[in-house]
Amino acid sequence: MAIARIVRQGKRPYGLCVKMTAVTMLGLCFIFVWSVFTSPSSSVTTQRESFDDIAEPVSANMREKNSGVQTKKIKPEKRESLGDEFQGDEKNRKKLNESASVSIKHREPKQRNRKAGTHNQKKEHKEIKESQSQESGDSDGAESEEDKEEEGDGHEIEGEEQGLDRESEMDVDTDGGTELAESADQDSEAMEDGSVESKKPTKRKIKGPLFNPKATYKWKLCSTRSKHNYLPCIDIEGSSGKLQSYRHTERSCPRTPLMCLVPLPHEGYGSPVPWPESKSKILYKNVAHPKLAAYIKKHNWLVESGEYLTFPQNQSEFKGGILHYLESIEEMVPDIEWGKNVRVVLDIGCTDLSFGAALLDKEVLTLTLGLKDDLVDLAQVALERGFPAVVSPFGRRRLPFPSNVFDAIHCGGCGIPWHSSGGRLLIEMNRILRPGGYFFLSTKHDSIEEEEGLTKLMASICWNVLAHKSDDVGEVGVRIYQKPEANDIYELRRKKIPPLCKENENPDAAWYVRMKSCLHSVPSGIEQHGAEWPEEWPKRLESYPDWMNNKEKLVADTNHWKAVVNKSYLNGMGIDWSSIRNVMDTKAVYGGFAAALSQQEVWVMNVVPVHAPDTLPIIFERGFVGIYHDWCESFGTYPRTYDLLHADHLFSRLKNRCKQPVSIIVEMDRILRPGGWMIMRDKVEILNPIEDILRSLQWKIVMTFAQDKEGIICAQKSSWRP
Repeated sequence: MAIARIVRQGKRPYGLCVKMTAVTMLGLCFIFVWSVFTSPSSSVTTQRESFDDIAEPVSANMREKNSGVQTKKIKPEKRESLGDEFQGDEKNRKKLNESASVSIKHREPKQRNRKAGTHNQKKEHKEIKESQSQESGDSDGAESEEDKEEEGDGHEIEGEEQGLDRESEMDVDTDGGTELAESADQDSEAMEDGSVESKKPTKRKIKGPLFNPKATYKWKLCSTRSKHNYLPCIDIEGSSGKLQSYRHTERSCPRTPLMCLVPLPHEGYGSPVPWPESKSKILYKNVAHPKLAAYIKKHNWLVESGEYLTFPQNQSEFKGGILHYLESIEEMVPDIEWGKNVRVVLDIGCTDLSFGAALLDKEVLTLTLGLKDDLVDLAQVALERGFPAVVSPFGRRRLPFPSNVFDAIHCGGCGIPWHSSGGRLLIEMNRILRPGGYFFLSTKHDSIEEEEGLTKLMASICWNVLAHKSDDVGEVGVRIYQKPEANDIYELRRKKIPPLCKENENPDAAWYVRMKSCLHSVPSGIEQHGAEWPEEWPKRLESYPDWMNNKEKLVADTNHWKAVVNKSYLNGMGIDWSSIRNVMDTKAVYGGFAAALSQQEVWVMNVVPVHAPDTLPIIFERGFVGIYHDWCESFGTYPRTYDLLHADHLFSRLKNRCKQPVSIIVEMDRILRPGGWMIMRDKVEILNPIEDILRSLQWKIVMTFAQDKEGIICAQKSSWRP
């Protein structure tokens, strides 16, 4: 009866209100129950964010493995204070590790509960992707920016150290970011995928561990056909294991960084002949290879004499001697004034090292460009003698130099077909040659077709023929050309071929940039480098160009390194500087380190990293040589070619760009001679694991010093090989 009464009441008009009220109550109950059971999800999110906040001090100290997830944007001074707070504090460090492990445990149930509902799974996955892309940065976005830079955006001249920090922190390698995520939480695959797939650019600062402090290293020798002369990005080996050829036209690095040690020569390696005696003789076994042995038999300017390779004075490829060759050039163009007006010269092709050796006595710094497509590459011999040299293919990509920096370029019988491929090789010479600079070309018995093609090409780019002489004594035809100093002459051409480049094309973009078939305009404004010829040497060393902003920073940089070198490097490191000739500054800024060593009998290769502000034109303006380079790749030089490497905050500026930062240490081991030295300055949390790596390579740690979270390591490489 009661049930029938309720049914009859439900049929009445006000029964609908009762139904709605009941449904509303049930809905509220459902929402309450749902919020209670889903509250752990929000707590997990809170836990993850708190894990981010504490992860950075752990990674800054470089001592714990749970440090992959990064914090949100923190001011540098705040981050450093956090590093101080937790450095050496084992209790706090232990608490941080416990918090990190707890956050990971909280995250695991959440991942298992994702299977319960498709909607929640998609929602949470989206949230994680967004948060991860904000925390770790957009790797693909950074790579796309690098691609644009390669296509012509290039680097902007910037003297600000803050700009250096900002660019390096934003530029993150994709694989490096993935490795960091794996080190923090190997189970969070969705988070890793989210960081890779995200396409939105970010301006958040990225900082993470460069080295795994718990890693152990077991080294082995490289098993390459190039053996003890292995150049990783130039000696390309095919899948069959055979060396394809030494005639490479492009630079191509291995997919995985080099993690093996290049062996020593089979006959052993001897201590190099010290400078200046090395100008006349070197140890043959240090540079011996089959092609060099065949080359010696056909040329008289280098002679095998017992265990040495000697270089008779004034002997050269040019009959009559190198001194006669240089004197004939000075007679044709008296304005050259070797060592004053002309200071920095590029010698294309290592076919005769007597040219650079003779100019060195005239205070001219000649950088020899070794081409691996030559029948024999003498760049290794040049470096063993103590002359500046670098190895770089010369085919379709630009040379790694800025525009308008070389006072003169020399090609002495190098056999380069300048008129072929639309003259793009000569157009590249036009890019790097200073306005008003000189181009010396010496040839032997050119064919009529080559003669006509070269003459037509020179006229199309408006190079002025200063002199053309056939020397009866030297049997060599010498031509001297000069690059235009203004743009007016380009407008007088009947055919605008090659055309002028667009204004938005950066002439200084050179790293993995294809050669252009256009001519860049001659700099005309006082704010552009190359618009004016620099001061005579050595005045240009201390003169600062008008086009440079913030000259005060250049002066401060010069004074800083002068004090450091004089008070510390020359006397306080235990380095025998009489055995030092070839020096590399792996992260040069204004050339202050090279300037501080200008009174020593050394030369410095100033390397400006491609991700840093472009200060390389300033270095050339001061009368030094340098090159662009990405330290995630191998450097273009033979093994065992440098006596001293200087690295000032190189790793802290690289951040997480490279897949395996350890490979940079391996590369340093490759290019440094046994008995050579390395001076490294950086943050303490970076130097600590580096010291362990150097010890695993059997390097001798001569000195370590730390103060205010900054440190220095002075180490000497041994002749150890596994």
